[in-house]
This record gives sequence, C-alpha cells and structure tokens, in this order.
Amino acid sequence: MTAARKRPTDWRKRFKDAKPPKLVTLESDFAGSRAGTAMLVASPGVIANYIARIPSGATHSIARMRNALARKHGAQSTCPVTTAIYLRVVAEVALLDLGAGKPADAVIPFWRVIDPDSAIAGKLSCDRHLIEHHRALEAEERGDG
Repeated sequence: MTAARKRPTDWRKRFKDAKPPKLVTLESDFAGSRAGTAMLVASPGVIANYIARIPSGATHSIARMRNALARKHGAQSTCPVTTAIYLRVVAEVALLDLGAGKPADAVIPFWRVIDPDSAIAGKLSCDRHLIEHHRALEAEERGDG
C-alpha cells in the first residue's frame, strides 16, 4: 500500500479565500494574552498591506507588526498563530510572482518581516539566502551596505 501524495498548496487560493479580519474577545488565556483581551485575527490582505508600507531597506519584527496591526484595528493583541500562517501565505504568493518573472519591487517584500533564521523562513519554498539577498540589495540601495 502506498501513501497518498499530498497535493501542493494553492497559495493564491488560500490568499483569496481567507476569511476577512475580525476582532474576537478571548474566552480563556491564549498565546500570552489573557481572557477578555480583544484579539485581532488578521487576514493575508491586512498583512500584505502592512508589509507593503515598510520602507525599502527597513525591517520589522513579526512582534512589531502584530502590535501595530492590533493598535490599528482597536485590539489589544493580534493572533500569533494566524499571523504566522497568513505571513507564510503572503510570502509564498510573492515567491510565485518572483518565479513568474515579476521584479522584486512588484511583489510584497516579505523579507522585510521574515527573518532569515526564523522558523517561518524554514518553511518557505525558498531558502534563507533569498531573504538575505533581498535584504542586502535593499540595504545597498539605501546606502547602508
């Protein structure tokens, strides 16, 4: 008996079909947030919009992004689980676009948020060197490198 092959993920469909962002009130403690906390459950679109506004050559941590998104949406926190999932969706769509020949300045620059040594980077369909490469190019363009 052979194991069933897993179908490849359709990242564009996951982006397009994701639920819209919403605020939830936690009924119990979750991921470092206390019960009663207003938590944002973001969407790939919300994350992509945030990343697109980070200036070229700058980087933000995922924690910084989550805090900024929470404030913007009137929440006290942003769900770390869905943020990581949707950040990967955004990155994989950008990687598909890069692979199709789009220039780096025409895709969502996920490398501004995903650290090359992070667990999320290790799950991407590219290796950490691509993230380092784009960060170095942007630093050079800004005169930082």
